Formats: sequence, C-alpha cells, structure tokens
Amino acid sequence: MAAPNVAVVGAGVIGLSTALCITETCPRCSVTVLSDQFSPNTTSDVAAGMLIPHTYPGTPIHVQKQWFKETFSYLFAISNSAEASEAGIHLVSGWQIFKNTHKEELPFWSDVVLGFRTMSEAELQKFPQHQFGQAFTTLKCDCPPYLLWLEKRLKAAGIQIYTRKVADLWELHRDYDIVVNCTGIGARQLLGDEKLFPIRGQVLKVHAPWVKNFIRDGDGLTYIYPGIDRVTLGGTREKENWSLSPDPDTTKDIFERCCSLEPSLRGAQDIKVKVGLRPSRPAVRLEREVLRQGECKLGVVHNYGHGSGGFSVHRGTAKEAARLVGECIAALQGSSSKAKL
Repeated sequence: MAAPNVAVVGAGVIGLSTALCITETCPRCSVTVLSDQFSPNTTSDVAAGMLIPHTYPGTPIHVQKQWFKETFSYLFAISNSAEASEAGIHLVSGWQIFKNTHKEELPFWSDVVLGFRTMSEAELQKFPQHQFGQAFTTLKCDCPPYLLWLEKRLKAAGIQIYTRKVADLWELHRDYDIVVNCTGIGARQLLGDEKLFPIRGQVLKVHAPWVKNFIRDGDGLTYIYPGIDRVTLGGTREKENWSLSPDPDTTKDIFERCCSLEPSLRGAQDIKVKVGLRPSRPAVRLEREVLRQGECKLGVVHNYGHGSGGFSVHRGTAKEAARLVGECIAALQGSSSKAKL
C-alpha cells in the first residue's frame, strides 16, 4: 500500500512530541499536525515544565515509571547537548518539603531523578515551618522554547503543520488513514469524554534571577520553579473550574505563599499571570480505537488526559502512541493484502 497518511490533532507538548515519535518509528508515514492553537497559546505554554511526576490512580505505577524514565532520559540527553539552550532544558536542584514527618515509602520516581536523598537538619533550617524534606536534581523544561524547538524538528523532518479546528474526528477520514487525538481538554467536547475534566492552574512568571533552586511544598500546591529566564510561582488546582481569567486575589495568595518559603521573592520584578486548564482524568487515555460509518473505517489512537503531569511523561506516552500507530499501519496493510487476494 502507499505510505499511510497520519493526522495528529493537537499542538501542545503531547501532540508535537507524538508527531515527532511517529516520524522516528514509522519513517514511511506522511504525518500532518492539525490544531486550532499553537505556541504561545496552548495549555502547555502555561505549564511549569518541571519533571516531578503526578500520579494517575487508574494507570499502573510501573507504566507511569516507564513513561517518566523515557522522558527523563530523552530530555537529559538534550540538556547535555548544544541544543539545550534553544530547547529550554536544564538541570535544576532543590527541595520537596513537608510540614509533617513523612512516613511514606520513597516515591516511585526517586531512582530516576538524580541524587535523591533526605534533607539534612542544616538544610531544613531554611524552612522553619517544615519538619521533613527530600533533596534531588531534576530537569526543567521552559515550555515556549521547547514547543518551538519541537515544531522546528517536525518541519525539518518534512511534517506539514496546519491551523485547523477539528470538530469531529470522522471529518478527517477522507484525507487520512490514521488519526492521533492529542487534543487535551478539547477531547471533552470533541469526544464527549465525561471522565475528562479541567483542573484550573494559575501561576505567576516573575523575574528573579537570583533564585536558583526549586522549592516544592509536599502538597504540590505551592512551588517555586526557576527557569532559564523567569521563575514560575504556583499555584492552584481548581477542579471543574473552566475560567481562563486571572483572579487578582489568587495572584496575591500565590505570591504570599511563595514568599513565605523564599522571602527574597519580595524583590521579584515584572510579574506576569498565566492560567491554563489541565486535562485531567483518572488515567491517561492511551489506546487504539476504530471508528466506523457503514463500510468505512478510521483508525484512531488517543493520547490525552495527562493532567498536571504532561511534561513529566510526554516522551514516554508519545513513544507508546507511536507504537500504537504502527499497529494501525500493520492492520491497514493486512486488510490491503486481503483485498488484493
């Protein structure tokens, strides 16, 4: 059969990295990216881009760890290359701190990040309200430059990128053999997925170049993540809140919480407020489906619902989605051979 035409719908970090993985694993494919929003107007642009995994209750831990490990290894290699600055990727060390002594076992990702250990008493003196902490080095992805770097890689590989609003996946069946759905929170309307819901995140992006270490309160609500040019201060986790308008009271609350952990932030300049809707569901939807209308069939691969953890697992889930696209291609080739017989 002719080279399969594959459409990837969505141009956040999940869509772009999935398109890249498809070209790497299925080089005979003709891949097109379709989206009504591109950087800097995607949910991914708002993300802090820290590689500290979120846990999905409906996904086995060993699967989540594999996704994280593959993502960490991929970005670590870029961070050690000449492209690190352009891609916006760098190593950052810091602390995850808890108000109470932490009795849980080690997080499943503790042996993937670098140098994971319990904080010393001397380190904890910096945080008098906290009793326990963990220190480690992880990767930080500055999201807008990383998305632009991915787009550049895609264009260099000959992938077509078009602005298009897709209202129904079936509308693509005349032009494409396989559709990959990476629409994030858009899948709620596109597919009627009732398991998918927004968790509103409001963050501040500030100029505070003296802040070099990350600080994350153990509940994951308050965090300080230094990037290459700006520091991300967070945050909020507002379930089922669809508002994209910044809330001034929330801005003040975030700033005060972060200053309580790092008082020097009171000198931060040029505070910008960003809001994004994390596409959350109990488990990432990563699976094949066949849509049918009469005799016509359309192979679909879904890869969405990453919630707060998209950057931490994006490469791992993209590789799995690309593998599923390979299965769709094999099925197409099988039915093509039978048709000839």
